[in-house]
Amino acid sequence: MLIMLSLVLAACGGNGDGGDESAGGDGETYNWRMVTEEVDGQVQYEYAEEFANRLNEKSDGAINIDVYEFGGLGSETDQVEQLQNGAVEMAVMSPGFTGNMVQEGQIFALHFLFPDDVALTQEILNTSEALNTDLREQYEEYSITPLSFWTEGAMQWTSNSPIEEPADFEGFKMRTQSSPLILESYEAYGASPQSMSWSELYTGLEQGTVEGQENPVFFIGDASFHEVQDYMTMSNHNNYVAMTTVNTEWFDGLDEDMQTMIDETVQEMQEWVFDEQEAQNEEWMEVIQNDEENPTEIIELTDEQRQAFQDAAMPVRDFYRNEVSTVDGAILDKLEEEISAAQEGSE
Repeated sequence: MLIMLSLVLAACGGNGDGGDESAGGDGETYNWRMVTEEVDGQVQYEYAEEFANRLNEKSDGAINIDVYEFGGLGSETDQVEQLQNGAVEMAVMSPGFTGNMVQEGQIFALHFLFPDDVALTQEILNTSEALNTDLREQYEEYSITPLSFWTEGAMQWTSNSPIEEPADFEGFKMRTQSSPLILESYEAYGASPQSMSWSELYTGLEQGTVEGQENPVFFIGDASFHEVQDYMTMSNHNNYVAMTTVNTEWFDGLDEDMQTMIDETVQEMQEWVFDEQEAQNEEWMEVIQNDEENPTEIIELTDEQRQAFQDAAMPVRDFYRNEVSTVDGAILDKLEEEISAAQEGSE
């Protein structure tokens, strides 16, 4: 009878915190899943691995997080759905693949919104109330809680013909993420944007299905896009912003101590990931510049050339306010004020 009672108690011993839990010798253990949109060695995956290691160490081995690289559990949109329905507890994702769901999340598709200074952009992402409170609430309506926003570096354009002025985009088949506002941003230059998963992009560029793409330098190099593109324009037109996210119901169900441990680790990781992306972008820039087998012409835009792109991009902000935003552009208005204050404070 004692043996049977012990078995019954053990079977009922789950704590309801999500994931697969089991009773270990020193107490309960927690086995969670975390998906990323990048592969081993790239910024998001390295971030997730470091995040998992820190939580494991802080919990004395009680928290174990399985990190999945891109493709391990499906496409980018598959991963969004998995986080929403609780199939995975955590994810590193780009707002660009949630744009058809969380309208306000398309704000990151606006060109020339953030400062040229990537470090200042990271500071804004860390402290912005518009993003970390207002936008977070928008995502939570869809069972996704962004715990932090961070940059993977400035975005650049690659192409098989020089891109130096908006007219160079006329009719240009530009690969984009699936966010409607990203499509609108390139249509403003006269381009013909086409959404495509990055897993198909190398072949798409090689075969001419698309003629160009945008990404941080590290991703361009590590994904070998420069091998099938002749030019890289240093446009710095945007930042590739990632979010550390959790399933809302799962996170709310954790005890307060566990939530605090996760939140503290997320904040610690902000400085770490900034240094990681900076190192990777610098390293891959050197690799691309010195790749004699796949020579890439680097185009440095003048201030006047960048201004021409910025002028063409500005009307898209009104499109965001009038056609995309569900709060009449209130989050964008607040974010623009925060960006202006941060720029003035840095002078």
